[in-house]
Amino acid sequence: MGFGMGNNNGASSSSSRLDPAPLLPHHGSGITGDVGLSSQPKTFANVFIAVVGAGVLGLPYTFSHTGWASGSLLLASVAALTFYCMMLLVACRRRLADEQHAKIASFGDLGDAVFGAHGRFAVDVMLVLSQASFCVGYLIFISNTMAHLYPIAAGPSSSALLSPKALVIWAMLPFQLGLNSIKTLTLLAPLSIFADVVDLGAMGVVMGQDVAAWLAEPPPVAAFGRPGALLYGLGVCVYAFEGIGMVLPLEAEAASKKKFGVTLGLSMAFIGVMYGLFGVMGYVAFGDATRDIITTNLGTGWLSAAVQLGLCVNLFFTMPVMMNPVYEVAERLLHGKRYCWWLRWLLVLAVGLSAMYVPNFTDFLALVGSSVCVLLGFVLPASFHLKVFGAEMEWPGVLSDALLIVIGLALAVFGTYTSLLQIFHSSSA
Repeated sequence: MGFGMGNNNGASSSSSRLDPAPLLPHHGSGITGDVGLSSQPKTFANVFIAVVGAGVLGLPYTFSHTGWASGSLLLASVAALTFYCMMLLVACRRRLADEQHAKIASFGDLGDAVFGAHGRFAVDVMLVLSQASFCVGYLIFISNTMAHLYPIAAGPSSSALLSPKALVIWAMLPFQLGLNSIKTLTLLAPLSIFADVVDLGAMGVVMGQDVAAWLAEPPPVAAFGRPGALLYGLGVCVYAFEGIGMVLPLEAEAASKKKFGVTLGLSMAFIGVMYGLFGVMGYVAFGDATRDIITTNLGTGWLSAAVQLGLCVNLFFTMPVMMNPVYEVAERLLHGKRYCWWLRWLLVLAVGLSAMYVPNFTDFLALVGSSVCVLLGFVLPASFHLKVFGAEMEWPGVLSDALLIVIGLALAVFGTYTSLLQIFHSSSA
């Protein structure tokens, strides 16, 4: 997923032209029954690909704000809540598929089945915002990393449009406009497997460097940070586990539907432990000097440079794939489902300009996680579940769904506010 391709929720909105998970089997017209469906190991791997994303790179910096202990507890809580909400969607799809005999293949289909056109529109809007935001994050990562590796002298103007980071983005835009003009990018989808291998290798290198830095000079660290940092940490953690849009396609392709919940839970637990180790080790190694992109804390050797360049290349070619669902919805709503190159160019320019004005990678992750990802991952699943099962649930079940909706909305409001404050503070610093 190229630190993000796994979060390809585009297929979950309506009918993405891309393979949503490269390890899912492809069915021919003559395949019936369980033939060709995903085994438990393949389902486990696909969940890993769908969830693991760029958010992991911001976890050490997040832990430097929250403290390593409270950050770990927050991460575990988000992982458990994300798993719970994923299973709410699965329960809704199973019930409606039995009652309506309808094929509900995606998050958008489920929204349509529960709330009609308004439900699909809500899912589409949230998915478009999340996909576009992921791409903004990619450009921030690439530009900050390249400006770190190859410092560029800024012009006399202090404008964000002429900063070293912005100059990198301007240099990338012509190539991105060309890549994003391609009607179908199916050939790029298999890069998700290769990219995840690169990502795991990068994480291994970073953790090795963390150990070396800690052994050389252990910095002072805090177990618990200031309470106000918890909302910031929540946003980053929610972003890191974003992948709820892929749960319905993955469950549909699982050979054993009864064991899907167990497989999903084990995969989420494994990812949670991996995230926790990565975040704690990064913070413990560098302390208050931990940067928003942990790879920029690495030394100047060829290995660290290769890791950072490899991640940049992955994200560069991942961006057109991640933008594809955005084009799908935009062209459906604004151009009669027809290909429109100028609309795609406008969207790429909007993403690029947004990246130029956000100085800090992890601050942006917190903003996206606190706003779009909380609504998409917690509020919508609870709303769908309450609508489908509300009439037959006992009061504890109704209360849990209602609380999840109310708390999710409150977290979205206050989390977005605190994240924006942090971004403005970083901009003025």
